[in-house]
Amino acid sequence: MTSVRPAAVAGAFYPGNPKELDATVQYHLSQVEPTDAPVPKAMIAPHAGYIYSGPVAATAYARIRPARDVIKRVVLLGPCHRVAVRGLAVSGADAFATPLGDVPVDKKAIAAILTLPQVEVFDATHSEEHSLEVHLPFLQVILGAFSIVPVVVGEAGAEKVAEVLEHLWGGPEALIVISTDLSHHLDYEAACRRDRATCHAIEAMDSAGIGREDACGRIPMSGLLALAKRRGMGVTTVDLRNSGDTAGPRDRVVGYGAWIFDEGANEKVEKNDFARSTRTLLKTHGPTLMGIAAASIEHGLAHNGPLKVDPAAYAPELRENGACFITLKRDGILRGCIGSILAHRALAMDAAANGFAAAFRDHRFKGLKEAEVAGLELSISVLSPPSAMTIADEANLLAQLRPGIDGLIIQDKGKRAVFLPSVWEGLPQPETFLHRLKLKAGFAADHWSKTFQASRFIAEEMSAADLDDPAALWSAAQQKGTTP
Repeated sequence: MTSVRPAAVAGAFYPGNPKELDATVQYHLSQVEPTDAPVPKAMIAPHAGYIYSGPVAATAYARIRPARDVIKRVVLLGPCHRVAVRGLAVSGADAFATPLGDVPVDKKAIAAILTLPQVEVFDATHSEEHSLEVHLPFLQVILGAFSIVPVVVGEAGAEKVAEVLEHLWGGPEALIVISTDLSHHLDYEAACRRDRATCHAIEAMDSAGIGREDACGRIPMSGLLALAKRRGMGVTTVDLRNSGDTAGPRDRVVGYGAWIFDEGANEKVEKNDFARSTRTLLKTHGPTLMGIAAASIEHGLAHNGPLKVDPAAYAPELRENGACFITLKRDGILRGCIGSILAHRALAMDAAANGFAAAFRDHRFKGLKEAEVAGLELSISVLSPPSAMTIADEANLLAQLRPGIDGLIIQDKGKRAVFLPSVWEGLPQPETFLHRLKLKAGFAADHWSKTFQASRFIAEEMSAADLDDPAALWSAAQQKGTTP
């Protein structure tokens, strides 16, 4: 039998009539200026009556409209106002009801965090709690099909909350929502001063700077701030007002704010800088690097060894340490692929060494023969430094993968394997991508252990087909490579 947690504050905090409720949410959203900013991974938004906090909440929720069919799970954390709880409490219900319909609870995600000692099922604290419920109509209007992980947070340390969030983090299909109002019942000027100080603490990701009287949801918020800081996220304030600005008098106000968190903001800057600079490098020096790799293959055919490269003979960019992979194909089918995961020598030298190794040292293939050179397709991928991934289990790893973008390195029990981002072209599903990589490493497809590690990277690629005269690559290489 399905258990549904009924709406507790419909008709009080928000309209109880479905049409009126939908129109109210749509109106608040319509007042927000469109933006092309990235969809946030997490947000902080208020939970008061819509007449007071609805306009502020809308400024955060409007940011997720582009992800209507992407976000499938919403993790909702809010404080308890009615029934106290020690630690974090999840619901045993199968769904939460609002006038707009029932929202299913992600029971699998609930089961995953119930393995943590700070989490328990405690329906009493959920039954009359409004801090989670008031967010549901916004989500129902904006998103397509989605489920929720409702968590009421009581007395718990920031790290205990962060641990739960880490387990539920997932990828772009998961949104984290922290529910909190700010100062309560101060006069307008005093509230503005206190809320500005809280805002500055959030922007600095300083949970210690947020006191008990500053935000009712300071505990769940502290967990997000701790994790966001650790993950190098960026935070943006999108609204900061109070009930005196929206619909109430100014002698006793309640403060509201909205903040959005961009996952991996620092990493994105670094990766974008890498991608931009590497595309420039390949545009300028890609033909030279492929020429070096091709010449090293020709040298291997003639002298059974890689071409010796003097970095000083090349442009400064090719003298710097770099990591590249050389991939060889015939008729679109892989014929060899070897490379460096970490930069440890001049990029020109790396291209020569890996060109030779792709042709003659890839254990999956026999050494290249002279007759195979005609029609051989060569490409080079220049890799960014890898970033270690924080993973709770295989499902968590799969959720974090970005098809078509991430290269992936896995290692466990002394074995390691890597797939370049280009492998996604043939293996577009994350599960298949990961399982094939496990097989490449020598594991079973279902292998997993507590010591399993994963890192990801991006890569910029250039192939001989991008050259004005692809055939000239091998003719020049033969002349250079056969020279002793």
